Amino acid sequence: MTSRRTFLLSGLAAMAGSAALANAPTVSLRPVSRRNSIFAPGAEGLKALLAQADLPGEVVCAVADVNSGRLLESHGAGQALPPASVAKVITALYALETLGGSHRFETRILATGGVSNGVVLGDLILAGGGDPMLDTDDLAQLAAALKAAGVRSVRGDFLVWDAALPTIRTIDPGQPDHLGYSPAVSGIALNFNRVHFEWKRAASGGWATTMDARTEKHRPEVSMARMRIATRSTPVYTYAEQSGTDNWTVASKALGKGGSRWLPVRNPGAYAGDVFRTLAGAHGIQLGAARQIRTLPAAQLLAQHQSPPMAEMLKAMLKYSNNLMAEMIGMSATAARSGRPSSLKESATEMSHWATARYDMPGIRLVDHSGLGEESRMTPLGLLSALIAADRSGQLKPLLKPFDLRDAKGRPIKDHPIKVAAKTGTLNFVSGLGGFMTASDGTELAFAIFSADEATRASIPRAERERPRGAKGWNRRAKALQQQLIERWGAVYGS
Repeated sequence: MTSRRTFLLSGLAAMAGSAALANAPTVSLRPVSRRNSIFAPGAEGLKALLAQADLPGEVVCAVADVNSGRLLESHGAGQALPPASVAKVITALYALETLGGSHRFETRILATGGVSNGVVLGDLILAGGGDPMLDTDDLAQLAAALKAAGVRSVRGDFLVWDAALPTIRTIDPGQPDHLGYSPAVSGIALNFNRVHFEWKRAASGGWATTMDARTEKHRPEVSMARMRIATRSTPVYTYAEQSGTDNWTVASKALGKGGSRWLPVRNPGAYAGDVFRTLAGAHGIQLGAARQIRTLPAAQLLAQHQSPPMAEMLKAMLKYSNNLMAEMIGMSATAARSGRPSSLKESATEMSHWATARYDMPGIRLVDHSGLGEESRMTPLGLLSALIAADRSGQLKPLLKPFDLRDAKGRPIKDHPIKVAAKTGTLNFVSGLGGFMTASDGTELAFAIFSADEATRASIPRAERERPRGAKGWNRRAKALQQQLIERWGAVYGS
């Protein structure tokens, strides 16, 4: 990634931090004698390993030789379970085939009525083009470019067009309102559609709060998201929308001495418009309050910003498992293939049909492009089919990040003889892993592992889905089983 995006990508890493902790297995099995039952070739060895794990719920898996495509062993490989973020692998392949690795999204500043002597005679338009990585620094560069073009004032209105994609208030309505990994989606996004909430102790004994669109270089405060401190213990946050404004409250007893948190934005067009208005004002260009439009009129181009190329964005999406990137990129691919989708589910259904036809993926049924929705389903056999085909075309493996095998203390084993490149997926009581492994003798294998305790997941109240009781321990055990399976396959099929 380019250096100017370091701040936001570090934010992605922070958002993934709790999941990363859950990903660390608690045990590491070194290859041992095949007399050990869990390393015995054939179905009995696999059954012994799964029985030893004693993981509540369902576990399905499959492993195949990449070169021949031959299935080596499996358990329940035709059974469909929630893939969680492993679904992003299919989104990446969908975008690469439909849009191409060099595709870039454009965010434009347009003017109607022409420009005369530095005055925009009509309206000024901030037009979103589906860029999921647009940040405040990018808007600041657009504001500077507008001034450099000689614009001093705008006679008409300030408009925001975000209708290149449908507006969806949250990726997964089943998630608590305050979780930053389920923001709104539309044709424009800013800072991954998150607003920064910070609180500090005030001299008066209360708290001073700010809501801003910060990056490393800029920190403009916003008016479209507001926070009120409420005297209570729980719930920690409440949310309500009123006239396009995100209205939050936070429990006073949860604040302590100070802190900060990224909260989701529910009205992306208003957010981007609010921030651009402030940044343009810093250059002496005074704009009225942003008004959103659904139809883009004919207009003159004044300035534009291009996203990084698609291949670079997909690598970041898979590395940081960013949900908003997956949804915007996936829906943009659908729009290019068959026209603008009306909903996230419609777009995901189109992608599922594509995957079935392109990779012969039985049992795939996705409700979004990120894997956040719990109703999505995928089979290990279906994923293996896509992995092997994508590997032969050389598309996927360069985008996947290395997956560390770890010791009993959770530390990466740098000299481990098995090398893995894969995509993880984690929801409460759902864990997935799919990708490639190179055994000690150089044998290339493709594998898919899905685990889910759907009954326990279904019993979690919506308000408790950020950190439900028992989920961290279950997911840790699921990750440990994944490593055990990988080391079994390395010992049985690659040594």
